[in-house]
Amino acid sequence: MTPPRRSLRVLLADDERDTTRTLAVLLEDEGHVVHQVNHGADVVRTVHMVRPDAIVLDIQMPGKSGYALAEELKAMYYGTRAPLLVAMSGKWTQDSDRILAARLGFDHYLKKPANPQELVDLLNPLSAQPSPQHPQPDAASAQSNAGG
Repeated sequence: MTPPRRSLRVLLADDERDTTRTLAVLLEDEGHVVHQVNHGADVVRTVHMVRPDAIVLDIQMPGKSGYALAEELKAMYYGTRAPLLVAMSGKWTQDSDRILAARLGFDHYLKKPANPQELVDLLNPLSAQPSPQHPQPDAASAQSNAGG
């Protein structure tokens, strides 16, 4: 018997609206609550509002890159349980790009066009875990690290 899964809060950040819409429909069909942003500058504010369990970041977005956001999010959650971070890119797909993403805090790296089932498969183990306490990201840490 399959254990019951919990609904996850997922943030999708990609400047390609069709990508976020398509993935949102799929993830909502899986029972998850999905929030979408299409500009890198909106990610951190949205993270503070919704405290997601998982964040899917496009590497090349206007406003702030997925790489820069990963560094900022890592600083925000330093010492606490951070959301699952998934990078997506259609342009930056070399091994060196994946290595850089891992160093910056990404847990997974998907090549565009991403297979939607691959994303579902990445989230399934997380949704099978008990619901964690969602710590508030450290805003002061994020602001100090964003400036330098």
